[in-house]
Amino acid sequence: MAQKTKRASRVARHRRVRKQIAGTPERPRLSVFRSAKHIYVQVIDDVHSVTLASVSTQSKDFRERAKDKGRIPASQWAGQEIAKKSKDKGIGEVVFDRGGYKYHGRVKAIAEAAREAGLKL
Repeated sequence: MAQKTKRASRVARHRRVRKQIAGTPERPRLSVFRSAKHIYVQVIDDVHSVTLASVSTQSKDFRERAKDKGRIPASQWAGQEIAKKSKDKGIGEVVFDRGGYKYHGRVKAIAEAAREAGLKL
């Protein structure tokens, strides 16, 4: 039997979780993607297949404010920003989709920062 790569295992976990989790217009899905250098967070309405808000550590705002402070602080910034953008669009409650990643480190930092900024997960 061929061994799965780490990425293939993560994608399989994500698919398994996504069978249960879906974002609605009232309670959209907060999706996290983590790469080696960057973090990407989106608020998605799966019913209409629309991204309502998104934040990335590649954005201009991030580069001006939080560059060279580490990956955990960058994730905290992303959590705060996504909460702020969601609140501006009238979204107060979301379903958290960790994307097949373990809930620790950068993924946990995003969730906690978004909660502190007033988003209900």
